[in-house]
Amino acid sequence: MDLSINGQSKALPDAAVDPAMPLLWVLRDVLNLTGTKFGCGVAACGACTVHVDGQPTRSCVTPLSAVAGKAVVTIEALGSAAQPHALQRAWLAHQVPQCGYCQSGMLMTAAALLAGTPHPGDDEIGAAMTNLCRCGTYNRVRRAILRVAGES
Repeated sequence: MDLSINGQSKALPDAAVDPAMPLLWVLRDVLNLTGTKFGCGVAACGACTVHVDGQPTRSCVTPLSAVAGKAVVTIEALGSAAQPHALQRAWLAHQVPQCGYCQSGMLMTAAALLAGTPHPGDDEIGAAMTNLCRCGTYNRVRRAILRVAGES
């Protein structure tokens, strides 16, 4: 099976994957893209969020078969150390990361929100950002998103 991941076609060895295998484990264990995290395994926390055809998707419950022919984007493609995404810069400016575990999923959810709604209000941010953060940085997340929205 071929998978479109971060703008590249990746051939997945048939022996290593099953169509029912969650996308999260394909990303982490087969493709060694470990930026996407396992949190709860039931799509509740959002640590595993990636984009599938531009939509935030919880990869822990998304079978590989569901992304056939679709574009998958992970945190590894959001920005780089040399050119961080505007959200990554805002995350640092507002000191969002604490333990950092949920951050890749938070960033991917926020990026999808801003791609669809470049100037979201508080209600739209609240509705979109359903990811869980044990450190409780929700107000910082909101401020970082609003900062990026104000820059565009």
